[in-house]
Amino acid sequence: MDDDSPDGTADAVRDIAQHDGRVRCLRRIGRRGLAGASIEGMLASSASVVAIMDGDMQHDASLLPEMLRRIREGDDLVIASRYLKAGGAADGFSRTRLGGSRIATRLAQRLLHIEVTDPMSGFFAIRRAAFEDLAPRLSSQGFKILMDILASTPKPLRTSEIPLLFRARQHGVSKLDNLVTAEYLSLLLAKSTGDLLSLRFVMFALIGGSGVVVHLVALKTALMFGWTFSLAQMTAAYVAMTGNFFLNNILTYRDRRLKGWRLVSGLASFWLVCSIGVIANVGAGQLIHDQASTWWLAGLAGAGLGAVFNYVATSMFTWRAR
Repeated sequence: MDDDSPDGTADAVRDIAQHDGRVRCLRRIGRRGLAGASIEGMLASSASVVAIMDGDMQHDASLLPEMLRRIREGDDLVIASRYLKAGGAADGFSRTRLGGSRIATRLAQRLLHIEVTDPMSGFFAIRRAAFEDLAPRLSSQGFKILMDILASTPKPLRTSEIPLLFRARQHGVSKLDNLVTAEYLSLLLAKSTGDLLSLRFVMFALIGGSGVVVHLVALKTALMFGWTFSLAQMTAAYVAMTGNFFLNNILTYRDRRLKGWRLVSGLASFWLVCSIGVIANVGAGQLIHDQASTWWLAGLAGAGLGAVFNYVATSMFTWRAR
């Protein structure tokens, strides 16, 4: 799977495929993310067993025959675990990343009631029939496809683990950054609610939460300058809206990220569709302010009312799927 990388990966794989019919490259244009690539790759395969592994030499390909043997003997899922006794991740992780990985693993185990030792592993094999049943439940966003599989199955999969010595990266750079961490936390929250909230909406809501702080600061500042509440509330809404647009473009819709002139037109579209939410925002806020005279409660109520409408509208118009 190649998400239109500029490093010649697709060409190199096609060259190999000319001499080996078992190999082919699926190049994705305008889409990003390990989870989505993994899902599309597994669905494109006709094999009865599919495996996911990285191409950076950190995963030991010699484990694949044992993984296949276990599935043929009855397992649905076999995970190459860095945290079994004979495994290890010290060679492939810095001390900071190793600590972060262990914390993320414990959160997934406790919040999602996952019992395997390494739900964050990027190396596993799964029976195709089991995956086909799960595929409609999975998120195409993010990087933690195995955690999503384990948390989304309606009944426990027959699962086993084998030790993996996670090796040092040979080529390229890690995709792990603050954006991936935010996506992981959003997926964790989405799955802990039983998919009542989508991963994308959770991201949108978390950014909206940070926007509320910006909104209240701007509102209080405007009121201190003697502005009327309605004018101050509207100004604060647009200040927070602008900040939310840029954060959502980087985080929530990173797979549809707007660039160049499309960023400018996207901001205009965001302002336009969210202006309807601002009308409801200001109206509800003014009503509560007149009755309770509590500026922060009025501001919160107005901001919350517009959040759901803004998410639906901007998904349809600003960051619409291509």
